[in-house]
Formats: sequence, structure tokens, C-alpha cells
Amino acid sequence: MKITVFGGDERLRFAKAELETLGYTVDSIGLYRNETGDCTTSQVFLLPVPTTRDKQTVFAPLTGEKISLDDIVRAAGKEKLVLCGNYSLTCDRQIDYCKSDAFALKNAVPTAEGAIRIAIERTPYTLWQSRALIIGYGRVGKVLAERLSALKANVTVACRKPCDKAMAEILGYSTADSTRLPDLGRFDLIFNTVDVPLLEDRAAEMKNACVIDLSSKGGITPETAKRFSVDYCKAPGLPGKIAPQTAGKILAQTVHEILKSQ
Repeated sequence: MKITVFGGDERLRFAKAELETLGYTVDSIGLYRNETGDCTTSQVFLLPVPTTRDKQTVFAPLTGEKISLDDIVRAAGKEKLVLCGNYSLTCDRQIDYCKSDAFALKNAVPTAEGAIRIAIERTPYTLWQSRALIIGYGRVGKVLAERLSALKANVTVACRKPCDKAMAEILGYSTADSTRLPDLGRFDLIFNTVDVPLLEDRAAEMKNACVIDLSSKGGITPETAKRFSVDYCKAPGLPGKIAPQTAGKILAQTVHEILKSQ
């Protein structure tokens, strides 16, 4: 089976190499400069995550090549399978691989480790004995809490579901209700993982905290954070930035599992 990779960052280069080791024929367009990829002979099109930033062209930061999404739809026709990341095209056959539970769960690891790296680089103190608040206890929140606790940070998990709160308590974390956040001034580190602006009206409390936002939409606007002198870092797409090799292998394995099920 032949796969054509369109665009993407470093993780797509590693994914391409991993797919080749899994026995696929893989070429690419917009992933390396001066490529001669031929998508007409491919059965599968693999698009990056994010698939697009402007909803018109494929995300291709390594080459800057303009690859039209409409052209991909036309080239795919009715026969080719298009694999997208957090995006939907008007194709007859397409799958969003980001909706794979295994993909999301595995990517929580480089996301959490990347967030910890940012925290270490941006603060003048150790994670040991630091007071960390994690807002949200989904995949990323669970891995992040475990990693921070292992580094002997004092972890508080703010979540909404009673079952999540119970599990956090069982594992030894302090807990809070995310709809009624505690005094934010008592935390050194605040990690937000939810797409709700819970921090927007609480910015004045966070002047002494490092706020690392792992959500897509953001828990506070950068403008508000700046106005209140909050040390705020919006950190989307950490797997591809922090650990592209691991992220690429995770993507390749996900693609492999999807194709085996077709």
C-alpha cells in the first residue's frame, strides 16, 4: 500500500520513516524541499495535525509550500482514503485520526512532559515542593498530575465530575471544583487543560504564578494576562514541538491500526 504525506512538521518526517519500517511505500509533498511526490498512485493521503491553519491550505511549516485543500479533495476522488488531524474535508472517504482514543492518550505523555519542561525553564524554583494546580482531569491532566507528583510537587486537581475528583483523591492529590476554583494566589504553577475561559476573571490573583495553557481555545486571553502581568504561556501542539520523534511514531502506529481495520 502506498501513502502520500502532505505537509506537516518534524513529527510527520518521523511518521513517514516509521511507516516505511512498517512496510508501506511512502512519499511526500510539502514535507521536504524539492520533492517529486506522486499522489496519483497512492491509496492513502496522510495530512498533518493541525491539518490546516487557514482552512484553505495544508499546514506545511517546513517548506512553506502552498497545498490547496480543494486540490487534495479533487485528487482523492471517491477511492482514496484521506486521514486528517482535527479537521474535516468534503471527501468521500476520510478519517480524523485525532479522534482515536489511543492516539489522544499516547499524545498526553509528550504534552505533559512538554508542559513540565516549560515550567522548569520559566521558573526560578524547583518543581519539588512547588504548589501546582491542574485544571481539568482528562487524559493530559491525569498524566501531568502523575508526573508532577513523582517530582514531589504539591498537586491540586480541579475538575468537574465527581468520579474524576474521587480518583484524584484516591491517588493522593488535593482536589477542587473547577466551577469554583480556589484562591489562585496560593499556587506557583497553574496548568490549564480545559477549553473554558475559567481564568479570565481571575487574572489579578495569578501575578505570582506561572500559567501554562495546554487547551486549544485558552483559559484566559493573552491580552488579559498581559494587562495583569501574568506569566502566561499558551502552549498548543507540544508533542510535535517537544518530542517529534515520539509523536511521529505515535501517529504512524495510529495510521497503521486504522489501515488494518479498513
